[in-house]
Amino acid sequence: MGKSKVYFTKEITSEAMVKMYEALQVSLQGKVAVKLHSGEVGNQNFLRPPFMKPIIDHVHGTIVESNTAYEGKRNTTKAHWETMKLHGWTDIAPVDILDEDGDMELGVDGKQIKTNYVGSHMKNYDSMLVLSHFKGHPMGGFGGALKNISIGIASSYGKAYIHGVGKPDEFWTADHDAFLESMADASKSIMDYYKGQIVFINVMCNMSVDCDCCAVAEDPKIKDIGILASNDPVALDQACLDFVYQSEDPGKADLIERIESRNGVHTVEAAEELGVGSREYELISI
Repeated sequence: MGKSKVYFTKEITSEAMVKMYEALQVSLQGKVAVKLHSGEVGNQNFLRPPFMKPIIDHVHGTIVESNTAYEGKRNTTKAHWETMKLHGWTDIAPVDILDEDGDMELGVDGKQIKTNYVGSHMKNYDSMLVLSHFKGHPMGGFGGALKNISIGIASSYGKAYIHGVGKPDEFWTADHDAFLESMADASKSIMDYYKGQIVFINVMCNMSVDCDCCAVAEDPKIKDIGILASNDPVALDQACLDFVYQSEDPGKADLIERIESRNGVHTVEAAEELGVGSREYELISI
């Protein structure tokens, strides 16, 4: 696998989001799903609807999300819809909770799991734009494109299935590296499903050590870096990791500690081994 192209801009604006999408020179066909993070109620770091609206409008997209598998304000369809309304997502675009009417199964020849469970509504979409807020994560070490299309897209049951490495009742106790590999497996199933009709934008701002799924999250410690885009989620996440390590901001130490203490890079390694993408990339500044 050769080097993938990753586009980068320091400008963090709605206009830059559209510019980065256009740089990819991919025309998403048919009905476009826009996967983003709705933000847990109480979280202060998630990306807000007004920032996201122009890029969603640009692709005539429908915002899609899936229910969580842990306690909170997004773990049932009813609660998730309330959160979507509270946070203003329903004000800017059509919204769809993918697993509102149950699951569908995607096969995957993975390292740990052979099935990925996603919401049944996913069958209604022809292509996907994945908008990810790059930041730390309590379990994955970091959250970026790969997490957004694995745990992020998985149904409530599917999230527990990935976390438990095929055994949902072992959600919190499964082998950690096996869980990271399960995320890579799930990401492969999504890439296979959309067959090139999927692109990724990562926004490196408000980078806390905690995810947007945390109701109580640490404030960001590292300065904003920019927006990156690619057709390759492996290259994209690797580039974001490299930017964190290369940063001259002393605040990066906390984020790096979170990534390394959870062996976060292993998800990227496993995804590359599965052929999801390449960790080798060409960075193109816009």
